[in-house]
Amino acid sequence: MGLFFSFVIPVYNRPNEIMELLESLLRQTYDRPYEIVIVEDGSTLSSEEVVAGFKDRLSITYLTKKNTGPGDSRNYGMRHAKGNYFIVLDSDCILPPHYLTEVDESLTHFPVDCYGGPDAAHPSFSNVQKAINHTMTSFLTTGGIRGKKASVNKFQPRSFNMGISKEAFKATGGYGNIHPGEDPDLTIRIWKAGFGTRLIPNAFVYHKRRINWNKFYVQVNKFGKVRPILNLWHRGTATFSYWFPTLFCFGFLGALTFWIFGPQPFSSWPILAFIGYFGVVFFDALLRNRSLSIAFLSLIALGIQFYGYGLGFLKSTILVNFSKRKPEALFPDLFFEKV
Repeated sequence: MGLFFSFVIPVYNRPNEIMELLESLLRQTYDRPYEIVIVEDGSTLSSEEVVAGFKDRLSITYLTKKNTGPGDSRNYGMRHAKGNYFIVLDSDCILPPHYLTEVDESLTHFPVDCYGGPDAAHPSFSNVQKAINHTMTSFLTTGGIRGKKASVNKFQPRSFNMGISKEAFKATGGYGNIHPGEDPDLTIRIWKAGFGTRLIPNAFVYHKRRINWNKFYVQVNKFGKVRPILNLWHRGTATFSYWFPTLFCFGFLGALTFWIFGPQPFSSWPILAFIGYFGVVFFDALLRNRSLSIAFLSLIALGIQFYGYGLGFLKSTILVNFSKRKPEALFPDLFFEKV
């Protein structure tokens, strides 16, 4: 039996995003049948009217449920999907025309039960969105923690662009109720169940990330809080790289203090090393985006990312390892109710 794809897309109060995503699906070069399953996760701003406008051109199933979070909504969609391979996307993604063709060709020649693809910044994105995208994806920041081309066959997919076979979904039960962090949790359970994962480098999506600086801080702070919980659940998966943002922040404060109070001329050496790192990030962003504004904004995004993630990671590490309370009680904002 060949591949039959089911796109599974949870949405929460984002009808405009769904419209852009469905428009990009209309432009796919893939010429075989596939389906789209949209799961309305208890929204107060419905996407039903938008979806109805595409039903004569795309094979769409529109489902509604109460708000139980993106992980449970994806599971709900996969349970109702007709395909044997599910492609999970976030509603704020736009697909390039070659996306599904690239996925099909890759899985046909190199089968794998779970894949992930990169994200990129679309030319229409704002400068802030492009700066955040650079910081979230660059190997110079935390973008490389989950693995890049060097670890293509041990890649940790992210659920904004993730594929999973029906067999792997049934074996693992799908996503858990933690958010964020439901995708690396699922990936590790996929590995434990004996399935493989892989990066498909050319199966990228344009990930819009409709967030401002404050929302970005909240997001990366939650990422930091989640990682020690996953390390607790999955012993042996922790790596020293997860400490990098925390150590970076302490190192920067130490270098700044030494520069002010330390003996000259040696006191300036540590802070110059940090300035050199910021310069490398700046020029990398400049080369990738051809914009001084985006390069400067990337430094702001870098600072927010490292401080937010680092603080969240440190706090969670201390509480998870030295408190007698369970993670669900320590950080209730990271968990949705189980259904």
